Amino acid sequence: MNNLLIILFLLTLISCKKQELESAVILRKEILKPRIEPEGKPTAIDSTLLISFNDKILTSFYKSTEYRTVWQSQKKRKIILEELLKSDEEGLNPEDYKVKTLLDLEKKLNTLDSLALAKYDVLLTSSLQKYISHLTNGKLDPRKLYKNWDLKENQIDINKTVAQLLSTDSLLFKIEQLKPNHIVYQRLKKALKLINTFPKDNFKNLKFGREFSPNDSTAAITEIKKRLIFWKDLQPTDSLTPVYDKEMVLAVKKFQIRHGLAPDGIIREGTIASLNFSKEQRIQQIIANLERWKWYPKEMGNEYVIINIPDYKLTLVKNKDTLRTHRVIVGRAKRKTPILSSKLTQVVFNPTWTVPPTILREDVIPAILKNRRYLSQSNIKVYDSNGRIVSPYEWQLSQAKTYRYVQSPGTFNSLGMVKIIFPNRFSVYLHDTNHRDYFDKIDRSLSSGCVRVDNPLELTEYVLNDSVNWNLEKITETLQNEKTKFVKINKDISLHILYWTAWSEKDKLIFRDDIYNLDANLYSKLRN
Repeated sequence: MNNLLIILFLLTLISCKKQELESAVILRKEILKPRIEPEGKPTAIDSTLLISFNDKILTSFYKSTEYRTVWQSQKKRKIILEELLKSDEEGLNPEDYKVKTLLDLEKKLNTLDSLALAKYDVLLTSSLQKYISHLTNGKLDPRKLYKNWDLKENQIDINKTVAQLLSTDSLLFKIEQLKPNHIVYQRLKKALKLINTFPKDNFKNLKFGREFSPNDSTAAITEIKKRLIFWKDLQPTDSLTPVYDKEMVLAVKKFQIRHGLAPDGIIREGTIASLNFSKEQRIQQIIANLERWKWYPKEMGNEYVIINIPDYKLTLVKNKDTLRTHRVIVGRAKRKTPILSSKLTQVVFNPTWTVPPTILREDVIPAILKNRRYLSQSNIKVYDSNGRIVSPYEWQLSQAKTYRYVQSPGTFNSLGMVKIIFPNRFSVYLHDTNHRDYFDKIDRSLSSGCVRVDNPLELTEYVLNDSVNWNLEKITETLQNEKTKFVKINKDISLHILYWTAWSEKDKLIFRDDIYNLDANLYSKLRN
């Protein structure tokens, strides 16, 4: 009996301790929950008012204020209203934040009753929360729009951020800090500001019939000159002649450079296509790119490699300084290079190449069916499921997709002499190529998704950061033995493969071809 009482006592004690522990946990959560103390003389808010907004974050915010208004400060309201009003400078739409309604309520503030004051306060907070969300993560979610965009959401606690804005004496500065701070975003904002200074345009589309070269004379030259004058590549004159003169040649070259075209002064289909873009289309393109830059990481890293797919360029940045650039070849439209952020982890010298499923299905199998010697000519060995080599004459179409196809190392290898690895779910990487002549092409969307890098050995030497063991001389020796070698990258270097088609440089608008046809569709979704 005594033993039974002792056991009951212990169980009761344990139960009480457990309840105390649970209570302590609950209490701790309540203590950690932010409580906002409104300044001035707040107005009570009926909690049912929040139901119409159907917004859990908004409701949670006012729960922390004990359902009281928070925007008693006229100075802070003014700053927020001005910020929402000029949200178009960030490529956003002021109409999304009910700016006209808010301004109207602000004008009538002294005549508003307590219910109207509460509605104004809640609407202002709701608009500010939406604006913060759009600034930090964009209006749309790229993970829902694109299958091959693998970007992490920029984390932000919106209610905590609003609470900080309420308590700060530097409200405008704090809002500025929420905006993307990368130089490309700043250049995009500058581009939007620049293009808005241009007059209205009402040009009809130019039709491409033939190439135009210096000294040609035709009526179409006059129309092209008008566009060059509009875009400020050609100085305006009192009279326009139909002759392709020296001044026009220089203007065409300027235009071509700004649009990533071959600056040869020859007016081909690509130049005509770029000339046919209207001012409104270019504005929409800039706004689409501003949205993308809100999706991208806010912190790129102290040292990082950034690749702009439409510009066919890799840039190495350290402490915000550009250390080196490389031309790149990216995936063609049917096999797009994915958008992602990762870290460089490993270099492979003399890599083998295992043919991926898409290339196997669309390229290799059709080539074998045409010519069995394709395998030996490409130095590709075929292995069955047991690891046994299958000769070209044993190869069977019915078993083709079960085989493993491996190209041996060497100068003929599709990956070239080196590849640089970074973790990603698409199995893409940076690599050399056995077609280095492709880097001289203007349109370099030619690969099957991976990124080919011009002068990759110089980049490899830099990322390995070992002047004794992995200088160019040592790298060359390793490549000459034609044996595959893996080397870990010890430097902390981030990688960002991104996509943008517009920016500005030295008060000039810069555009690139939208090679994956993303801009117009994205703008349409932003405004609908």
